[in-house]
Amino acid sequence: MAGSGRTALLEDLRDQVARIERRPLAPGRATAIPFGLPALDDALHEGGIARGALHEIAGSGPDTEHGAAAALLAASVLAHAAGPVLWVSPYFDLFAPALAEVGLGPDRVLHVEASRNVLAAMEEGLRHPGLAGVVGEVPGRLSLTASRRLQLAAEGTGAVAFAIRRSARHDDPALAEPSAAVTRWRVASLPSAPPLPWSPETPGLGRARWRLELLRARGGEPRSWIVECPDAQGRLALAADLADRPPAEGQRHRAAG
Repeated sequence: MAGSGRTALLEDLRDQVARIERRPLAPGRATAIPFGLPALDDALHEGGIARGALHEIAGSGPDTEHGAAAALLAASVLAHAAGPVLWVSPYFDLFAPALAEVGLGPDRVLHVEASRNVLAAMEEGLRHPGLAGVVGEVPGRLSLTASRRLQLAAEGTGAVAFAIRRSARHDDPALAEPSAAVTRWRVASLPSAPPLPWSPETPGLGRARWRLELLRARGGEPRSWIVECPDAQGRLALAADLADRPPAEGQRHRAAG
């Protein structure tokens, strides 16, 4: 996009954010948004998803390209943060009803199609103090320099920044490149549990499941959990048949990276 087109995009974004901008959260606000699950929150230095920080999420397998599970995870976290959310994507393919099903209603989401300027739009949004969070669907590379700019912008306003990594290749080496993100996550969809304990061959009809992997966290270690997908209030749950097992058998084993 030419320089004039990029300038027009950013000017339009400033206008839209200004229309929905609310007063910043008061000093002394919580420094993190907890998941509400001790197994996850205890693994994170701030006791949840840190505010004023950049976080990376990627899907797994075929979902690496579309990032559906990653988008739902980001939306479920931001469902618990007051204020509007700027959602930036390279294509106009955001499915708002799915976000609403995990607690992030359409009245809180400003969706911007930014083509090749996702990172610029994210950084611009993060500099507005009225936003609860900024989500950017990032195709291809996220360089260390670009991620540092996003991290600094998030620190300045206290907003939560999510970079959803999208790639046509599940093994894209760009997904493993260093970044300034405080946490890096990988989400893989798993089959639902069988509805009948005595009939394990019956196809699962229960709540959808994820393998949620924490690949990197400042002040923490990589870990992995099997969780049930967020409900209408954005709440995750440990898989019912794994929740009572000791850590070595399920929810706290080291992530496979």
